[in-house]
Amino acid sequence: MMPGPVMAVTVAKGKESGIAGALIALGHGVIEVPLMVLIYLGFAQFFTYEIVRRAIGLVGGLMLGFMGVQMFKTKDSIEGDVRNVKFSAVFSGLAATGANPYFFLWWATIGSALVVNSTLFGLAGFLLFALAHWLCDFFWYLFVSKTVYKSRNLWNLKVHRIVFGVCASILPIFGFWFVYSAVG
Repeated sequence: MMPGPVMAVTVAKGKESGIAGALIALGHGVIEVPLMVLIYLGFAQFFTYEIVRRAIGLVGGLMLGFMGVQMFKTKDSIEGDVRNVKFSAVFSGLAATGANPYFFLWWATIGSALVVNSTLFGLAGFLLFALAHWLCDFFWYLFVSKTVYKSRNLWNLKVHRIVFGVCASILPIFGFWFVYSAVG
């Protein structure tokens, strides 16, 4: 739900097609799924140490809080005019994901904690997590693009502010939960 390049492209492409979000999620997954696998394979052992898990939870929670505050500060401005994106929806999802440094920061902190927790249930737990995570992205971006497509004539700055405000208010709640879990 974090506004950023992928969300911006989804909204822009959603004005053209109701299924753009599904295709954007495919491009997003081209980057995200291998990253999850690398975290599982290369860093799983490192993340089993209690101190590392707590540090990831603490840093991830603080990051979520920071992201929520930043979102709230920028809710009054619309991020770049992406209506002129000329690439396919799949390529747009891949490019928007790969070019977003916050995506990698998220996976290095919050995402790694989620992968580590999924490994408590073995390979099946990880595979279930990876599939569920990607399906959430898929259906979320599909929902966003369909909603934008159906309501494209109604979007204005007021609607934008409300959506960003709600998202900005929710992130610190999750951040608090991560921090509480790390120190509790």
